[in-house]
Amino acid sequence: MPSNVAPAPGTGTSSAAGAEAVVPAEAVTPLIRGIAVLRRLTDADGVSSLSGLERSTGLARSTVDRITATLARRGYVRLDGRDAVLAPRLMELGNAYLAALRLPRLLDAHADALADELDESVSLAVGDQDGIRFIHQATRRRAMSLSFRIGDLLPAERTAPGPLFATEWGDREWARWHERRAADPEDRGFPAVPARSRPIEYGEDDRNDEKDRIGAHRTNRANRTNGKDLTVAQDPTVGKDPTVGKDLTVGKSLAAGRPEEEPGAGRSARRLPTLGDDFEQRTAEAREAGWALDDQLIEPGLVALSMPVREAGRIACVVSVVSHTSRHTAADLRDTLLPRLREAVAAMERELREAQHAESATPTPRATAAPSGLAVWTGASKQELGREFIESLARGLTVITAFGEGRAELNLTEVAQATGLARATARRALITLEHLGYVTAHDRVFRLTPRVLGLGFPPLSRTSLAEIAAPHLTELSQRLHDSVSLAVLTGDEIQYTGRVSTSRVMSVHITIGTRLPAYPTALGRVMLADLPEPPLTELLPLTPRTITDPARLTAVLDRVREEGYALVDEELEVGLRSVAVPVRERGGRVVAAVNVAMHSSRRTPEECVAEVLPELRAAVGRIEEDLWVAGRFRRVPRT
Repeated sequence: MPSNVAPAPGTGTSSAAGAEAVVPAEAVTPLIRGIAVLRRLTDADGVSSLSGLERSTGLARSTVDRITATLARRGYVRLDGRDAVLAPRLMELGNAYLAALRLPRLLDAHADALADELDESVSLAVGDQDGIRFIHQATRRRAMSLSFRIGDLLPAERTAPGPLFATEWGDREWARWHERRAADPEDRGFPAVPARSRPIEYGEDDRNDEKDRIGAHRTNRANRTNGKDLTVAQDPTVGKDPTVGKDLTVGKSLAAGRPEEEPGAGRSARRLPTLGDDFEQRTAEAREAGWALDDQLIEPGLVALSMPVREAGRIACVVSVVSHTSRHTAADLRDTLLPRLREAVAAMERELREAQHAESATPTPRATAAPSGLAVWTGASKQELGREFIESLARGLTVITAFGEGRAELNLTEVAQATGLARATARRALITLEHLGYVTAHDRVFRLTPRVLGLGFPPLSRTSLAEIAAPHLTELSQRLHDSVSLAVLTGDEIQYTGRVSTSRVMSVHITIGTRLPAYPTALGRVMLADLPEPPLTELLPLTPRTITDPARLTAVLDRVREEGYALVDEELEVGLRSVAVPVRERGGRVVAAVNVAMHSSRRTPEECVAEVLPELRAAVGRIEEDLWVAGRFRRVPRT
């Protein structure tokens, strides 16, 4: 369903309409300002100085300080000196949208399997007003690989999915697209794509011409013939020039055999066609063909083939196979992969039908989340931070998390119940979010929009486990004054992927990337203990205390599995003592481990268990919380 709200300025879509939107009298101003800060941090790839936020948002420095303090208390940002850094927990907002959407849960595995089979990148995207937004990426690791992220917003006219979504647009959506193109001629509102440049600037006559096109659009659409728009069909420069789809520069005329018109006295320069001017023609072709191509519209070398996935007759999402011209031309991509893409789409649509049938066969009352304990948390936060804590901002963002799987549509009462907020407070937050374009309202029922993914999800969706753990390792090391490490298991070895060292005269010096045998280390043992058949071959005596008997080591691993930690005393190196705890992903599987290492003179083994282990477990618990949020709808890289 097309959004029926006026978007906020600077959101990348419909900026002209958004700039003129009137803020409702009941809107929550701190929530508007807080979301503006999150958007600027997202556009800055997740990190910005506080003074930079002050400049980019136009807010007073004291306001920026209070907003970032509140977001840090919520766990959405981390304050690192003079910088604000987006934190993984912020992804719970985008997770709420993705869970309510259902599509990632049902279709991600299909997209991943297609990417593996074709050895090409595959993406899923949904429409976001006059743009498209990615909800899943299955990328191939190559020197030339796709850099788009979940949540990235692209202009519809410069993508393969765009024309497919536009086949369902009405007059209002087309008018919005024309307005945005006129207001943002270089696509500056879409940070994820290179800006498009026109050969020469608009003249006043061209601006009037664009306004005439917008005003006459309804007539043009009514005069469609055989699926082709007459406006496009009658334009001799659109769809015929071989340079369409490539960056255009001053000095290159698009009219074949016709020189550029020099601006003379008393008349403006002619506006030459540029990327996206043939969008209406491409939409008509996509309507007829049922698929669409992107032939280097984003940047040279990038090609994509897309098909819609339909549910109940409407486009639910679009699946795209993305490649590079060094591997496929656009035509080759179509000729080679279209039959397989059709099969994948058919399987996805069958999955959606079966899920819908299962839901219809066993109807259940609409689920509501348990009360979040927000009142207690906000009260404690207010007491701790005083006036630096903005309660209305925290409450407003919590409203987004009321939505989720089984809670795609909620009325006001259900939102209030799920968050523990008063109805009046929940209502003002929903009014604000609707004004900003993050929820839509229809028949007193609210739904999240894809725009929620624009709140930090793109930069955070590429975060690795090592990056998630880094601030927690630093905090633990500062608390204990000992070296702290993160490692993963690779075969029968451990590899260090995160490390915080102390500056003691006697300290443990290991660099990131170092590999050590797993069996004589605490890190290795907590990871080996999770394996059904751990590799216990070649157990060499590294010190007089190294366990080399397989049966005895197996008994040690059984105890580690039962107790949930490992303590190794001078088995890797004389004088080195270490205690480690496993890091588990959302499903419970051990994916890494964290240890605290020290010289044996620092603490006895008993002191390690009594003093170090509780702090270590608490730090790993915080890492796992962030990992579970970050990994709910994507695979978090271990390194």
